[in-house]
Amino acid sequence: MKNIFFTAGILLLFKISLDAQEKYKPEDTEVWEPVPEVITPGENDLPPSDAIILFDGKDLSQWTMEDGTNAKWEVNDGFFTIVPGTGNIITRKTVGDCQLHIEWSTMKDSKGKGQWKSNSGIFLMGLYEVQVLDCYNNSTYSNGQTGSIYKQHIPLVNACKPPGQWQKYDIIFKAPVFDEDGSLIKPAYITVIHNGVLIQNHVEIKGETLYIGIPTYNPGPSKMPLMLQDHGCRVNYRNIWIREL
Repeated sequence: MKNIFFTAGILLLFKISLDAQEKYKPEDTEVWEPVPEVITPGENDLPPSDAIILFDGKDLSQWTMEDGTNAKWEVNDGFFTIVPGTGNIITRKTVGDCQLHIEWSTMKDSKGKGQWKSNSGIFLMGLYEVQVLDCYNNSTYSNGQTGSIYKQHIPLVNACKPPGQWQKYDIIFKAPVFDEDGSLIKPAYITVIHNGVLIQNHVEIKGETLYIGIPTYNPGPSKMPLMLQDHGCRVNYRNIWIREL
């Protein structure tokens, strides 16, 4: 008896589907506008044609210190290195929703352990941190390891390469939305791919990154600078580009 009802149900759904198809023509469900912009994709992690280049391998002209003075980090042949003690650097350009590509490498000669082994951080809008750290055979608290949304979300896996090898993050970020009165309408969300591996899957950011305490949101502009952290360790960066979404 159950099989009879099941078959009857399938036939009814099939009839409904046929009726819907007879009601519409193919062109009734074709959408022609807007036409997506044509761009040229980049190869081998090079930027696509619509990307904003934040580091071209030559200089830090797109970056400043937080006080607005010229960036003091060390530019080498195709990459730059944190100079510990100089402070964080921020982009001249402000960004909200975005796709970010950034490559980094930890130091082979680092003598640190835990949070002091080639530590830095990528702060979307200067507020929400994706952790940069050498976690190849280096233990620390899980919500502070490489690829964590610091003190908020543990990465799905540890995809770290050995010290000295270049690694990459591809990040999709949706900025928080605030009402006119400053109340939060929609929290920020972030997706992180580390060395081709998904490690943060559209997770909700709980608020501004804090070392101590519970994160909360504070109303602010819809676009703010990207920040790279000076945590007192030497870390290399290269091939940084961003697409506004």
